[in-house]
Amino acid sequence: MKKTLYSLMLNDEVVHEVDALAHKLGTNRSNLINQILAEYVNYTTPERRINDILSAIEQLMAPSRDLVPFFSPNSLSMSLKSSLEYKYRPTVKYEVELYRSGDVSLGELSVIFRTQSSVLINAMAEFFRLWKRIEDAHLTQLTGTRHDYALFDGKFVRNIAIPDVNCSSDELAATISEYIKLFDKLMKAYLNGSLDAHEVEAAYYSHMINSRIHI
Repeated sequence: MKKTLYSLMLNDEVVHEVDALAHKLGTNRSNLINQILAEYVNYTTPERRINDILSAIEQLMAPSRDLVPFFSPNSLSMSLKSSLEYKYRPTVKYEVELYRSGDVSLGELSVIFRTQSSVLINAMAEFFRLWKRIEDAHLTQLTGTRHDYALFDGKFVRNIAIPDVNCSSDELAATISEYIKLFDKLMKAYLNGSLDAHEVEAAYYSHMINSRIHI
């Protein structure tokens, strides 16, 4: 959303209180005043929508034993931590970042892992490549939308596509939450050997065709 510089005449006392509240909320004066005015005229800013989505994801994930959410209000991103069933129980961190514009892509999901085990690193890289092949074969065919993927040392990144149907912030939060849960569940099952590549694909396909919203 385009922003333009405007001059306003405000009382010093008002500015002082606004600055104090902005500091408490972890934002700045301009963003807070913009949000206050938007709420007054009943307009939802991109920042407010992002905050609503991420807050909803945090609430949806809070009861989970497998994924621990971390979110700071008025932020454009959040993270979730998961532990692998592997010796030394290495952790995986999921980072969800949403874009203000959302014109081409809604945001991106990053899967960050830190381990010294070359066996585990290779197995996770293998799973990430499998995941891309599965989505290329099924999700792209269903929605007609191609996704961007990248694999770095210790990091797998996938863009979050604009939903293929109109949905509310709560519905979008639920869709992102279920996607991360599915990814985490199937990755762990693949790594511990309880599911092979064909079974992972079957589980993904079943979830996909039973979902109303795809990202």
